[in-house]
Amino acid sequence: MSERIRVLVVDDSALMRKLIPAILARDSSIEVVGTAMDGAFALKKIEELRPDVVTLDLEMPRMDGIEALRLIMRRAPLPVVLFSTHSKQGGYSTFQALALGAVDFLPKPKDAAAGRLEQIADELIAKIKVAKRAAGRKLPPAVVREEPVTPKKAHRAALPPRRVIAIGISTGGPNALQFLLSQIPADFQSTLVVVQHMPEGFTEMFAKRLDECCALQVHEARSGDLLLAGRVLICPGNRHVMVRRMPRGDMVVLSDGPPVNGHRPSADVLFHSVAQEFGLTAVGVLMTGMGDDGAEGLGAIKSAGGMTIAQSEDTCVVSGMPRAAILKGYANKIIPLDGLGTFLVSQYGAEQNPAEKFDKKDKDNRTPVSSHRA
Repeated sequence: MSERIRVLVVDDSALMRKLIPAILARDSSIEVVGTAMDGAFALKKIEELRPDVVTLDLEMPRMDGIEALRLIMRRAPLPVVLFSTHSKQGGYSTFQALALGAVDFLPKPKDAAAGRLEQIADELIAKIKVAKRAAGRKLPPAVVREEPVTPKKAHRAALPPRRVIAIGISTGGPNALQFLLSQIPADFQSTLVVVQHMPEGFTEMFAKRLDECCALQVHEARSGDLLLAGRVLICPGNRHVMVRRMPRGDMVVLSDGPPVNGHRPSADVLFHSVAQEFGLTAVGVLMTGMGDDGAEGLGAIKSAGGMTIAQSEDTCVVSGMPRAAILKGYANKIIPLDGLGTFLVSQYGAEQNPAEKFDKKDKDNRTPVSSHRA
């Protein structure tokens, strides 16, 4: 039998310091070895107890979670799962903490103060197990800027993209995506549509943070948003996103369809629509994440003649999603995170040549490669 995962629970609420260990006790592979009421106590308990994983509240007196995380990562890095209240300020702090090295996050339920944590028990347990497996994985370099990118992106003409690049990403995604986008210049000639597994209410702030940290224009997607060169559209939490070719231009469409692979948004939904609508000119990228969402959709893009890319497993925080596609033979290329931006820019960053324009026009007159509709 494998050793149990030793967890330290850090939260300023005495109630939470009782309830969190109680729900974690449901899983026999997890052992809560201690609790701490703030960051200062947490640092002492980490040195004393040597836990495998820390669950960390962010809003605490004396030493808050951000400062504690900075010191944890500086002294003796170990996997941290953020478990904190969802608020506008809390959301900003969450992304700051992910950039500092936290593996993942889970917002507390709105009724947590009333002692109701049952609804998130399984998800918290799963994230702790993933965090333990991610121990020792090298995170992408943090792209942390207190000020917006300078010079800020100049206004550019609304041009159709050379390629539509669909990205599916999950655990470890905020850092990886921020690093990737920081490598792409403002004059990039393609568009990116991103499914990041993230709870409702976080994606708008996530998109704004990415917009501040890269040269591209990043927005949370809305139905009817046009696919334009140099634009990045992030699917809202708890929605699906698809692409459609319409008379007034290629665009994204959001839906409230049922979860796919347990996820909404689902990378498979996006990938299948990109395969159907763009076929030979579609590009699919599957990055760090737990599970297998996106693998079959990537296979659909490959079958349609498009380019499929998987992030190399050794550069993923969690390699489940790209690994699932690689094992099925769906990835045309396997590229490490630090080479992915360079590849996309070299292949899809310049103006399309006349031959590509002819191919695209010719393809527009063909029958769609698939009748799949998510």
